[in-house]
Amino acid sequence: MKVPARFIPSWRSPLRGPWLTSVFAVALLAGIPLLFLTGLVSYTAYNPDLAPVNDKTPDKGVLGFYLFAWPTDPYWLYRVTQGVHVTLGVVLVPVLLAKLWSVAPKLFVRPPVRSLGHALDRLSLLLLVGGGLFEFATGILNIQLNYIFPGSFYPLHFYGAWVFIGAFVAHVALRLPRTVRALRGRNFRAELRTPLARTVPEPPDTTGLVSRTPAPPTVSRRGALGMVGLGSVALFVVTVGQSIGGPVRGTALLAPHGRTPGPGPNGFQINKGVRATGIRARDIGPDWRLTVRGGGRETVLTREQLERLPQHRADLPIACVEGWSTSDQRWEGVRLVDLAALVGLGHAPPAVYVESAQRHGSFRAVALRDNQVRDHRSLLALRVNGAVLSPDHGHPARVIVPGAPGVMNTKWVRRLSFGESSWPV
Repeated sequence: MKVPARFIPSWRSPLRGPWLTSVFAVALLAGIPLLFLTGLVSYTAYNPDLAPVNDKTPDKGVLGFYLFAWPTDPYWLYRVTQGVHVTLGVVLVPVLLAKLWSVAPKLFVRPPVRSLGHALDRLSLLLLVGGGLFEFATGILNIQLNYIFPGSFYPLHFYGAWVFIGAFVAHVALRLPRTVRALRGRNFRAELRTPLARTVPEPPDTTGLVSRTPAPPTVSRRGALGMVGLGSVALFVVTVGQSIGGPVRGTALLAPHGRTPGPGPNGFQINKGVRATGIRARDIGPDWRLTVRGGGRETVLTREQLERLPQHRADLPIACVEGWSTSDQRWEGVRLVDLAALVGLGHAPPAVYVESAQRHGSFRAVALRDNQVRDHRSLLALRVNGAVLSPDHGHPARVIVPGAPGVMNTKWVRRLSFGESSWPV
């Protein structure tokens, strides 16, 4: 059956062609592997192979082959890797959309399938385009803390990343020779010097990207590349401030706003305040107690007793998976290694299971590795920047660990259990 002409898209842009598509492809080829690797690093930072409570993708199987114990040095490591991951993901959006625009005629070919080989090629394109759009969309929604998609962000983004990178690698392997030939066929500098008046279509070829009936150009290739580049630069400017923090955070227009709990020592960003957790006033009031377990022993401490223990300081940031981070805050409290010593485990303290008074939601309990416990900058913090923790920042006590993602720095802590025997299965 012949398809009516009105249902067949008209691709008449004189800019489309192998060369322009290849330029966008090279930009993505440079950015997407780094995006994927920093995403894997982000997942590693949760220490998912340590305990079930940390692992939001329990069915990952061999996809977790690369996992390693997350270090505490340098203390800013997660802040940098996740900042790069989120900022790069946002910056690549104009390039991804431009690449999809440049190959649009190939996505809507008629008939859609001509042979078995063509069907496999179309399937790979479906996984590539669908996986890419899915990953970028869920990542941007996560940055905005807008979880309108069904299910948890963690497994959706994790498994989607593997589908996307598999299709991406296959696509690069098949198309790289063609891309290299296309780039060699035209001089990049010459194209950047070509004005609108001298912009002409690329020579016809077998790719199907060059229009057979091109319309008059309304923008040069130089202009098209400039618009995409300017879009990426603009997104960089309004995004990167949330990762750098400090005074430049005000430039991060795309970061979630209204999440700074006022001025003063506790006036730095949070994702979730005390009202959103289901915590009752009595859970963190004067009757609050900290239970420390391990080695068959248990001790219960009031906040006043914690205050009488040796106090230590650590200047550490908070860095979250959404890409935002704070500058270094000065935390004061009791070292985790000293709390382990209260139950006879001070010489070589093991990993610890940390439980919050939070009544629902993800990461109300986490497990920290022994190297995190043993770092003398790892604290059960009671104060920040010289002031008592505010309820939104975890009063009466919260964990702070160098290099750990924000959600691993559990707030409103009520129990510390040293040793794997007390972890849930």
